[in-house]
Amino acid sequence: MVKGKRKPLEEIRAALAPYNKVLVTGCGGCVSVCLAGGQKEVNLLMDDLKMLFKQANTPKHLKGYTVERQCNRQFLAELDELAPQAECLVSMACGAGVQYLAERFPNMPVFPAINTIAIGVDREIGIYEEKCRACGECVLAYTGGICPVTRCAKCLFNGPCGGTNKGMCEISNDIPCAWYDIYNRLKDQKRLGDILKIQTPMEWRNQTQRTVIQEGYEKRYAGR
Repeated sequence: MVKGKRKPLEEIRAALAPYNKVLVTGCGGCVSVCLAGGQKEVNLLMDDLKMLFKQANTPKHLKGYTVERQCNRQFLAELDELAPQAECLVSMACGAGVQYLAERFPNMPVFPAINTIAIGVDREIGIYEEKCRACGECVLAYTGGICPVTRCAKCLFNGPCGGTNKGMCEISNDIPCAWYDIYNRLKDQKRLGDILKIQTPMEWRNQTQRTVIQEGYEKRYAGR
């Protein structure tokens, strides 16, 4: 699931300085689960901003509303009546939600209040760990379910570099070597043969904008 963290309050305040009517839009999806952008966080941000603007003697009219998901056009429609009443929008969604919101209201400034951090897992309440870079070339089947792109400091697809030292990465003695862990897991599973399956170099397709069409929908969207 996508993980995010609220931007510094001063950065948000500076972006809103020229505007008097602001609509803060939350998202009930991923950022809500990781306690960064749901309705609770919308209310907290508005309270913080109101206090900040009041102290600066520049009070503004802030209104908040949370949709189910900002990455879905169906739910963004709920903002069609509210958005025109504001001078700018603040999005507490991930980067995808911010862009979709800006696409729906192209004549309005849209400011992100969240830094999108990673695709990760919930370790504890409020603690999230990156697990996936969305590289588009998943090799987890051959690496014992340990991602070398995320875990390895050099994103190596085929075995460790010369910097591994007694199971730790040369970057830091506190960072486990991903390929050391991959080797041991495959060994325990009696699948060490998989480590010899050389993977072709990554094309890094995630460096350009991508659209994902799920299997079974190709014909519907053919030609797009």
